[in-house]
Amino acid sequence: MAKILGVTVKAATARLLDPLGQALLRAGISPNAVTVVGTLGVVVGSIFLAARGRFWEAVLVITLCGLTDVMDGSMARARGTVSRYGALLDSTMDRVADGAIFSALIWWFAFSGDKPTVLAALICLVSGQVVSYVKARAEGLGMSCQVGLVERAERLIIVGVGALITAFGPDWGLPVALWIVAVGSIFTVGQRMWHVAAQERQKS
Repeated sequence: MAKILGVTVKAATARLLDPLGQALLRAGISPNAVTVVGTLGVVVGSIFLAARGRFWEAVLVITLCGLTDVMDGSMARARGTVSRYGALLDSTMDRVADGAIFSALIWWFAFSGDKPTVLAALICLVSGQVVSYVKARAEGLGMSCQVGLVERAERLIIVGVGALITAFGPDWGLPVALWIVAVGSIFTVGQRMWHVAAQERQKS
């Protein structure tokens, strides 16, 4: 259900951003440039806002910059320049953005002396990268890996909601969100490994 919702929201967002994407193309700005600039925006928002505990501002900046992750693909398709390099760049920038977000949260909670939440954020950082790696490696070996309870979109949405709860209400919002993502990401790694193992067993 989460995957269907994610695809629907992404498609709707792409339609809303299409006029801006077309304007950028007319201005001579490439989809790859949009990808890189959007990632830089996420990194800046993470370092200067999230790492300082300014959570609602961080969510706003990171969300706006994260919209480029939808727009760049639409721009590439509109220009007819969809490429394997573009896909590689997009995936690489996603990893950079995720690393910046969770590293900033680790920094803030370490500075605050909240060791349990530091642990949760560390698990999120590592397990989130592994979730993506398992899928990429499996598909590189010719196997299907289109499963996952907590994928990138879910991770960012849950953490974003938690950050807003902490920014405007009780302090437990973000810590709880990070633990939900941590546990869900570990489960997703196991889910994907099991899925690929099942395909291997069927071949033997």
